[in-house]
Amino acid sequence: MLITYADSLGKNLKDLQFIVNKYFKNVIGGIHILPFYPSSADRGFSPMTYKKIDSSFGDWDDILKLSKDYYLMYDFMINHISRSSKYFQDFIDKGNNSKYNDLFIKYSDFWDNGFPTEKQIDLIYKRKPRAPYVDITFKNKTNEKIWCTFNKEQIDLDVSKPLTLEFIKDNLEFLSNKGASIIRLDAFAYAVKKQNTNCFFIEPEIWELLNYCRKILDNKNVEILPEIHEHYSIQKKIEKNNYYVYDFQLPMLILHALYNGTNKRLLNWLNICPKKQFTTLDTHDGIGVVDVKDLMTDEEIENTREQLYSKGANVKKIYSTEAYNNLDIYQINCTYYSALGDDDQAYLLARAIQFFAPGIPQVYYVGLLAGSNDIELLEKTKQGRDINRHYYDIDEIDKEVKRPIVKKLFQLMEFRNNYKAFNGVIEVNNNLKEHLIEIKWTKDDKCTILNANLKNHTFTVNYIDKVTKNWKQLDL
Repeated sequence: MLITYADSLGKNLKDLQFIVNKYFKNVIGGIHILPFYPSSADRGFSPMTYKKIDSSFGDWDDILKLSKDYYLMYDFMINHISRSSKYFQDFIDKGNNSKYNDLFIKYSDFWDNGFPTEKQIDLIYKRKPRAPYVDITFKNKTNEKIWCTFNKEQIDLDVSKPLTLEFIKDNLEFLSNKGASIIRLDAFAYAVKKQNTNCFFIEPEIWELLNYCRKILDNKNVEILPEIHEHYSIQKKIEKNNYYVYDFQLPMLILHALYNGTNKRLLNWLNICPKKQFTTLDTHDGIGVVDVKDLMTDEEIENTREQLYSKGANVKKIYSTEAYNNLDIYQINCTYYSALGDDDQAYLLARAIQFFAPGIPQVYYVGLLAGSNDIELLEKTKQGRDINRHYYDIDEIDKEVKRPIVKKLFQLMEFRNNYKAFNGVIEVNNNLKEHLIEIKWTKDDKCTILNANLKNHTFTVNYIDKVTKNWKQLDL
């Protein structure tokens, strides 16, 4: 599955369709099109409505045409809506008399004393060094603190209210009728708020919300993918309830393995990781760090972070700081190719390990073209995450796909798409020397094996040919 913005491969959805059909037809089966709705901030993640497409990208016909050839994933920001949306603007205008009043969380209603105590603030799992709110002045000149977890343009929704549940139902049904095969619930772990808790993945309410969403989409043949960056035990819980999950643990584990020539932590994860998952190495955000807590020691995590800055290409610590509008200590801003020093062999091995891991592989568009850090865009916008958000035009793509590393990556992806053994049983060899790794997939008379050396980054992919029934090796 390809992950891309509507305007990152070409200028709009029509360009995207042309490009994927011309260059990527055989290497991807699905596309996660990052938010394409009218939005006021955060590159689409502050939606003003789900019923429209940003006019600069195209229209629903463009999306539906893509859905005929690829299965599509859409985002639904279950935690928040844009401050600039008609819902919140009506709320500012009319206050308690707004028909959307119940969509939002007023501190004066939520907290017993109108504001949390220091102890309650400290409990909250937050991305800001203070209580999560924005101060709002209503049209009648009264003021109110409104719950806001992320950007000031992203106002949290009150999922405990019937009006919000109806809002969720209406929009999920709409998106399911517009070509979606999977709907990704963005920031879903933040959606449930409760006094005297960390307001993050609150049980059992979070399960009630997930099951509510699933019930809406059950008869639509649309899957739900809850998005969460946190301890792997939460992913395991979600999988037990038969939801798809993300493998956000793999990126750091593979970097640790390739930097240090050791299979120790990676093998453990391959043995215990969820099977019903989407794997990633890179996304529109950064390279996640918090996800590998307890899968690597704190010292190993810190060492891997430091190695990324020393071994990576054109990456600096400052790019993940306030100087570049990023206070998220949990992610590092860098392309995965550059995290591996723009080294073709190391990068190809990283992808081979991803493709042999359990789950459906997702490849971010920059990673699909083995893209380096875009320092020019980063310095132009001073947005840390833009280092991994290069804009490709058609002429540039035409050149990039001719690079040997990209050709080899495509060859690996085609093999992963088409070889039936990947629908079978995985075996991880736990008895090799620390610098080696072997992963085998078997189904009926099909079998494929990845053998790799984590020190020098050489590897082979062998498989039983479906015609001759003899072992063959991918020519990489």
